[in-house]
Amino acid sequence: MKAKKLFDAQFAADFLKGEITGDKNAEIFGVNRLETAGKGDLTFYSDEKLKEFFEKSEASCIITRIDENSEPKKGQAYVKAPNPYLAFVEILRYIASLDSSKRSGIHPTAVISEKAKIAESSYIGPYCVVEEGAVIEEGASVEALSYVGKNAIIGKNAIIHTGVSIYKDSRIGENCEIHSGAVIGSDGFGYVEKEDGSFEKIPQLGNVIIESEVEIGANATIDRAVAGSTIVKKGTKIDNLCQIAHNVIIGENSAMAAQVGIAGSTSIGARNRFGGQVGLAGHLKTAADVVLLAQSGVPSSIEKPGAYFGTPAREKRLGFRIEAALSSLPDAIRELRDLRKRVEFLEKKAKSSD
Repeated sequence: MKAKKLFDAQFAADFLKGEITGDKNAEIFGVNRLETAGKGDLTFYSDEKLKEFFEKSEASCIITRIDENSEPKKGQAYVKAPNPYLAFVEILRYIASLDSSKRSGIHPTAVISEKAKIAESSYIGPYCVVEEGAVIEEGASVEALSYVGKNAIIGKNAIIHTGVSIYKDSRIGENCEIHSGAVIGSDGFGYVEKEDGSFEKIPQLGNVIIESEVEIGANATIDRAVAGSTIVKKGTKIDNLCQIAHNVIIGENSAMAAQVGIAGSTSIGARNRFGGQVGLAGHLKTAADVVLLAQSGVPSSIEKPGAYFGTPAREKRLGFRIEAALSSLPDAIRELRDLRKRVEFLEKKAKSSD
């Protein structure tokens, strides 16, 4: 099946308010990364490390930096922009807006409580379950096989993808997006160890509040509070396979990559950035504007903004220095052993000469 034309290079230039050189009529059928883009694709070039791919690229349209002086090939166009990557993102947004597949209504296989409130402009997909007291607001979409528990609220224009479980009393804000397999509002890991070594479960009676503009990745889990609320504040982005424990509070516009784990009752400041596999212990706080590099471990509160690295997490430069020292440790130990042998030899020689 032949791909549908999206636009031509001149449209891209006009849309981005950028200068165009080369073939203004070059047709665009899709977008691709620079390394694999070919005829009919639009891509971008901003990193000198990819210069080889840029020079060889057969892409029909390439968004470049303003100071790019090379000439496009025959049938190819360059569109110059101050930030090629952000310009490419704007193009992606435009293409996404062309999708007119937004639906409304309730699929006949969905199971909806008579005491649930479903807005007319919302959509409930095949085999979904919506329990008593749940509210699905205007423009929200709950895709196939998802579950919305008792008294849960799905805000305006939120998108709940396939196979998401939203437990009772959870609140999902406007324009949120929750990806497949995510679980919102499951019980936190709360137990009391008894004298005989067995465990007694602590009831988890709170809820989860997800504020507006939050995106939650596939198979992420956010636990309900013991009492009160686990809160993810406005604009936060959570990647796949992250674990947010009970009574955690995540500040607005924070972001965390895959496999981040945050233990119970920890409070994360606004605009924090966590790399993959970062772990934070419970009952601590981070300041606003903290960056934790991948695989860092945080056993205690971080009170100052800045970048941190390592386990335990330290200021980035110190963390890197320690890591470098650790990598040279085997050589240092070998040298120390050699020095010890030499000292022992010299001591024996000095004694024999006495």
